[in-house]
Amino acid sequence: SNSYLLEWLSRKTEFLDALLDMEAPPKPRQCSSCGGDGIYRCSDCFGQPLFCTLCTRNKHRMLPFHRISQWTGSFFEDSSLNLAGFQVHLGHEGKSCPSRAPNKPDLNELPGSGPDEWIDTDEEYIPSNLRAPDHEDYLTIVDTTGIHYLTINYCRCPDSPPAYMQLFRNKLFPATLDQPRTAFTFHVLDDFIRDNLECGTSGSNYFSKLRRITSNIFPHLVPNRYRELLRVSRIWRLLKLLKWKGFGHRNREPKQGELALFCPSCPQPGINCNPTDEELYFSWKYTRTLVMDGNFKAEHMHDKRPEDQIWLMDGLAYMVGRSEYQSYLKATHHPLERSTCNNHRAVNQANKSRGKLESTGVGGTACARHGCFVPHTLVDFQKGERYTVNMDYSLAYAMQYNMKNIVRIINFYDINCAYIKKLRSRVRNSNFIEIPDDVKIIPGIGIWHVHGHQTECFARHGPLFIQGAGWVDGEIIETLWSMLNIVSPSARGMSSPHRQELLDFQMNDSNFMKMIRMSQSLVRKYRKAVRASASASAAFNDLDGTVNDEQRQKWVTQELHAQKNRISNPSAMDIFDVQLQKAPTMQVVELDLLRSVAGGDSFDKSRGRNTTWLSRGLKLEEGQIAFARERRKMGGGQCNEQLALARRADRLCGDISAFLTEARAYFGNGDTDICLSDDGGEGEAVEESADEEEVAEEGIDRERPDQVILPLPSNLGLQRCQGLKMNHLVELELKLRIGQANDALHEIRLALANKDRLFRTQVRHADNYVKKTRAWSKVNSFDTALQLKVAVYRACRIALQNLGADNETLQKYKVLEDADLKMKATASGGNKDARSSRNDHLSWFWSLDVPRDTDRNDWMSEFYRVHWLRSKAVKDRWQEEVELLRAEFEWATNFF
Repeated sequence: SNSYLLEWLSRKTEFLDALLDMEAPPKPRQCSSCGGDGIYRCSDCFGQPLFCTLCTRNKHRMLPFHRISQWTGSFFEDSSLNLAGFQVHLGHEGKSCPSRAPNKPDLNELPGSGPDEWIDTDEEYIPSNLRAPDHEDYLTIVDTTGIHYLTINYCRCPDSPPAYMQLFRNKLFPATLDQPRTAFTFHVLDDFIRDNLECGTSGSNYFSKLRRITSNIFPHLVPNRYRELLRVSRIWRLLKLLKWKGFGHRNREPKQGELALFCPSCPQPGINCNPTDEELYFSWKYTRTLVMDGNFKAEHMHDKRPEDQIWLMDGLAYMVGRSEYQSYLKATHHPLERSTCNNHRAVNQANKSRGKLESTGVGGTACARHGCFVPHTLVDFQKGERYTVNMDYSLAYAMQYNMKNIVRIINFYDINCAYIKKLRSRVRNSNFIEIPDDVKIIPGIGIWHVHGHQTECFARHGPLFIQGAGWVDGEIIETLWSMLNIVSPSARGMSSPHRQELLDFQMNDSNFMKMIRMSQSLVRKYRKAVRASASASAAFNDLDGTVNDEQRQKWVTQELHAQKNRISNPSAMDIFDVQLQKAPTMQVVELDLLRSVAGGDSFDKSRGRNTTWLSRGLKLEEGQIAFARERRKMGGGQCNEQLALARRADRLCGDISAFLTEARAYFGNGDTDICLSDDGGEGEAVEESADEEEVAEEGIDRERPDQVILPLPSNLGLQRCQGLKMNHLVELELKLRIGQANDALHEIRLALANKDRLFRTQVRHADNYVKKTRAWSKVNSFDTALQLKVAVYRACRIALQNLGADNETLQKYKVLEDADLKMKATASGGNKDARSSRNDHLSWFWSLDVPRDTDRNDWMSEFYRVHWLRSKAVKDRWQEEVELLRAEFEWATNFF
């Protein structure tokens, strides 16, 4: 904390003096063991003790990788145990082998030699500790403490194992099997893999670190064993997985996916649960919930020598077996399908070529509730996602993994609206994959992606409306890719086998971390689910209490019918959205205008640019209105509130400045004077004007950007626009303003309906101060949104008049009075006992979105129907979540 730093600063000199004192030897300079001449200091022994030469060897018999330095008479110089005459003996607990050659002395038993024999005589200076010994009995050993030269004495007994196994049994992994000259300690291999998992450290960066640890001044003189590190680490990963999965005690080789971990909390019959056939068929709890996705950052370049590759664990973990997968791709027709969902372009973008890469990314499947990768489901992409080919393979194998007799799948995929349509026919036409016909697949789209689709996709594929899903977002795999993306750059140029092993190990570690934290995760989710379930049930019960029996039965029947037919007829789920026809929004109007000029001549293209610019202007005007209301509401305000408002003003100024700079291009060569308001009113101009470029640079009040009158035709006036021959801009803005009015009125209706619902279900029934305060807080939040949209509509209505809208349009979009914003109990259904009255209708704008022959109250009834269905869905999903978590506690316990 800052208090600690402040306290330390007063003692800075004290710490620095102590640090410098440690560079000098103590007085007297004696060996800490025998009292002799303390010529060596060990940096890795606690307290940095001094030793004589003989004690240095003896004390480090079991610590051969410590770093030592030698006293030169004026400073400590980097040295090594090898220079001190230390030798490593294998096979006899660090002691010399009795079968050792008689003419070969044990240097550990000889008296120490003086520093003079290590004087450098080469022309190019190389520190003595970095020079390779001049005999052949040494090994280059790589450890976390650096790279060491050490003399190795192997056991020469008749029954002794070969040299490579003697090294291995002493936790030294040889880089070669025949006459090993380099070895890696198990410690450094574990440390490298851990660094790679946690920090994404590449082999090159890791070995560069080791060279600097060995010599920070001369790292380039340290022997380079980078290639050997990569080779040995590949084997080390495989050995770790074989050991962890128990294959050291099995008499067979692992099969597909058997070296991988999977989720302990997902139902796996025969492993963590033993349900009866009846339970599997009728209980929604025994559902495997999956999520699929592609990751285009995990690219891979073509192998330089594809014929010279060794596959150590092909298909044994998460990535699919290469040969069978390639056969599947060659035998499978992959048509270029286009998404019919116009608002979501992932499918179309996925089919774009990504250059000359061997793999343009990866796609995989994970459990959607806990985020564990499913073994043997990660596939390489060739051109975009080719989602119908690559992902079919992944899904088919995901549905085979520990799913005996499970007949219900919930599968999330961000393009499921297009992907799921022909899945069954594609799989039936393949000789390589299969999906049982009796398995029911319910398609879903994650809560984040579904809002990028067309409106109907939310009800048809949103997780909120999937029975048995619990409270799941369907997006968890997006968080898993971030881990792979850390190592993907270093894996991009690896050989295919090495890349596969690296990604497999990363995913296995991800699943392992999920596994060891599963209990904490389930407890946290359960506590949240219990609270949320109670809250959702109470909210629904309040709402349900306002519904009569006939309505309730009708809506329940609609829900059951939709859920029953959602797979065969996805449109059945549309009952969860408003069914009445809506007026065109501003986005729809803009899109229609842009489509009408697509592919046209230069004039048509100019109309397209004008449309885009005018649409930006309308959005900026809405931003000005919102800013002005927020500024008035805040008043003095707290410091953080003022700062937030100042930042918002700055962003708005930047957007307005850019808009004004572009104004002349859209108005042509005509006069485009811009009016600035002095009184802060919304939508009122004054006579004073300035050149637009000057205004764009200097004329905007940085604290009051809401006072700038934008150079829109509605602000310049119809007469002036006609004089400037800008009738085309008037026509375009008029159409956009109608869309803007429809947007504002739609939001007004929603806000009023929500306020009315809150009054009837919460405010009226609040029986204490806390409940009333919370209820009114919600009402005020809706009222704030309501008043903003009212201000937008009123400004829009003035603009329509300024643009010369005809009487029919002005009669349709009437002046919005305060009295129009009042809700009558009988009209909204709030008073169940009140009889209908001809005068108790909702205001004029409630019927604006519906056909002429629709009753004015139908829109409100439709709103309540949809709100009741969605409120019930929230309640049901939270209740399912509680039940699922209880089952997952049991399944996880059984797994372990």
